[in-house]
Amino acid sequence: MTSKTEIIAVGSELLLGQIVNSNAQFLSQQLAENGLNVYYHTVVGDNPSRLEQAVKIAKERSNIIIFTGGLGPTKDDLTKETIANILGKKLVTDEEALRSIEDYFVKVKRSMSENNKKQALVIEDSHVLKNEQGMAPGMAIDADERIYMLLPGPPSEMKPMFMKFGLPYFREKLGQNDKIISRVLRYFGIGESQLETDIQDLIDAQTNPTIAPLAGDGEVTLRLTARHQNESEAVRLINEMEKTINSRVGTFFYGYDQTTLADELLRHLRQRDMTISAAESLTGGLFSDQLTAVKGTSDVFKGTIVCYTNEVKQSILNVSEETLDQHGAVSEQCAKEMAEQIRKLANSDIGISFTGIAGEDPVEGKKPGTVYIGLAFKDQPVRTVLLHLAGSRNGIRRRTVKYGCYLIIKALMENTAE
Repeated sequence: MTSKTEIIAVGSELLLGQIVNSNAQFLSQQLAENGLNVYYHTVVGDNPSRLEQAVKIAKERSNIIIFTGGLGPTKDDLTKETIANILGKKLVTDEEALRSIEDYFVKVKRSMSENNKKQALVIEDSHVLKNEQGMAPGMAIDADERIYMLLPGPPSEMKPMFMKFGLPYFREKLGQNDKIISRVLRYFGIGESQLETDIQDLIDAQTNPTIAPLAGDGEVTLRLTARHQNESEAVRLINEMEKTINSRVGTFFYGYDQTTLADELLRHLRQRDMTISAAESLTGGLFSDQLTAVKGTSDVFKGTIVCYTNEVKQSILNVSEETLDQHGAVSEQCAKEMAEQIRKLANSDIGISFTGIAGEDPVEGKKPGTVYIGLAFKDQPVRTVLLHLAGSRNGIRRRTVKYGCYLIIKALMENTAE
């Protein structure tokens, strides 16, 4: 059976822009990795007639229809009622779900209102998907030559339910016995269009493994997915494709899967038993925030000074008055002094500085997006990098921090290679 999958998200809050439809993104990623082709995304409000119309359209073009949302206890949660009506089936109580709901209210010492029993209703003859994170179970129905799957709306409930119960249901129904291995390669310092150009022939010829480029806030990721009955063979296929890709764009590669530049920076520092400190003007503490968001950072991160004004740059960081008068705060000279002074003050192996313009107006005759990053390594000449970034104020600040992490990682790797 060739899958033509459609995801229908139910909820007026989605149409009103009150929440983002992250469920569809998650499901599309997981389905694609497992060889299920998603052709359509639909969003419909909490209205049974409009949902019926959406299902009518979906049935004409899709043989797998997945619904998210509308399984709750309130009157506007009408997904299963509507689908049951379309399929000509009744709603019946799933006793296990009802016991779970009753146990929850006993545990929290609250009385259970009658409408909560509605959450235990499922479509007759359906395969029930247990909700281990909430109340309303999901369900899957194989009817009129199609598979219908109903999942809860809250991502905290939907994601674990789909991964533990929904995906195995599809794999069994569709007879998929292959092992599926996926790996994400992460790149920084190269644009999505350039990376795709460099590997376009590989993308055009992809079969197994598949290559899926994804872009995000200054970074590019490639998701490699291989299928094979033998898991070790699937891993070998991915290893070979990764090697081929990185022979072309490996200069910009920094890590795998869910890692971040901050994670990788901390890992490299720990491997070398080195410490770092920061002087932040443009970034206003964002660099230190990224590092300290990771547990146990104090072994490598000494601290930061947020020197947003020239007064603080002089009085606390000891940047010379002459430098600020002659070259300005947004300058190579200032970035160098900031990096070296914070390294000395914190007695760290590395000092990094950030100074520049993130706002809309020029400063000191320099255009917005002008950024200087200073890197001071113990017993080495201080170096600076000039960036010209575009985007919003916060976008420039975020990308500046990422560049800082990336530059230190590359410098550490170069020093190790020497």
